[in-house]
Amino acid sequence: MAYPQTPHDPQPYPLGLRLAGRRVLVVGGGTVATRRVPALLDAGAAVALVAPEVTPALHGHIAAGRLSWSPRAFRPDDLDDTWLVQVAIDDPAAAAQISAAAEERRIFCVRADDRQAASAWTPAVTRSGPVTVAVLGGGDPRRAMAVRDAVRALLADAGSRRQPAGAPVPAAGEPAEGGSVALVGSGPGDPELITVKGRRLLAEADVVVADRLIPGLLLDELRADVELVDASKIPYGPSRTQEEINRIIVERALAGATVVRLKGGDPYVFGRGGEELLACAAAGVPVSVVPGVTSAVSVPAAAGVPVTHRQVAHEFTVVSGHLPPGHPDSLVNWPALAALRGTLVLLMGLKNLPAITAALLAGGRDADVAVAVVQEGTTGDQRTLRATLGSVADAVAEAGIRPPAIVVIGDVVTALDAA
Repeated sequence: MAYPQTPHDPQPYPLGLRLAGRRVLVVGGGTVATRRVPALLDAGAAVALVAPEVTPALHGHIAAGRLSWSPRAFRPDDLDDTWLVQVAIDDPAAAAQISAAAEERRIFCVRADDRQAASAWTPAVTRSGPVTVAVLGGGDPRRAMAVRDAVRALLADAGSRRQPAGAPVPAAGEPAEGGSVALVGSGPGDPELITVKGRRLLAEADVVVADRLIPGLLLDELRADVELVDASKIPYGPSRTQEEINRIIVERALAGATVVRLKGGDPYVFGRGGEELLACAAAGVPVSVVPGVTSAVSVPAAAGVPVTHRQVAHEFTVVSGHLPPGHPDSLVNWPALAALRGTLVLLMGLKNLPAITAALLAGGRDADVAVAVVQEGTTGDQRTLRATLGSVADAVAEAGIRPPAIVVIGDVVTALDAA
């Protein structure tokens, strides 16, 4: 049963749901589900996804075991033991059937296709540390987003605010004058590690082209009318070519959109940001770069490992390990790296870790040097493994460490153990 809102209807009752361990059903595997699932996972919900197909970003959550997936259409028995339903499909008839089934079972239902036909609304949300602010705009998503953005500005550092206190609430969703592209680094995984400028540009974006390794909660804060393009590059899974990504950001900008290319870490640290900037420049599209906190430094820090430390390491080298030593396309001088005394940080090196450690040992690096492997650093799923250079490849395999993971080799790994 639908409950249409009129000026005389009661207002929604605001409520903070404690979903930890409780089953939440998400129907649909497209961009709306991609935006909503991270917040549900962050709340600890046991998310069950029902959809014939899902986006690459959702594939990443499924592969990591964060949610269950039934690759088919909705069935009424999917609602068994469910506390909340998120209908993330654009078929009004199918959505109405799902919400009717939920209504019969007295289960609150959020609908992406028709807010007025839903029994629950998803508010516009901003987060600052332990504070979460949720805004309902009386059925008007743009009003809710505008108020949310004003509250976010008040919570941010006063020095970074663009508007003085008491300034009118900005209108949301106003079209930009001319198209542009911003290459924004989102940081290593914690949504609060994006820069203030990066977050502001996300709030202004018409189109967001997002990688897999970005903090998923940032997507939950986008305006409802933002076009989200999932440019995920899942290892050994579905992907878009770099040429396709370049084409998308250029075409959207030439059509007048404000485009944010949201990338994990920093755009220029193994992020192909340079290729995207050149593509924009060749097409005459204005492009800017917003640096991000790179995982090469921040993830070791989050695991208690400084990449440099006085009297321990006066240098650190960051290397891409996506190609093994000896590969004809590799540009890395592994014997030279083995001869260094400083810290070695490997990105994208988990698959080739046995070959990399063998090359370093063959080049003279001590087998007993300490190694830390940090999986999903700065997130709630962070996991750290300690070993030595001679044993780390076997230890990683035995522990089931999976990407994304950073490998740190050097005496800095144990430098803070006495702290």
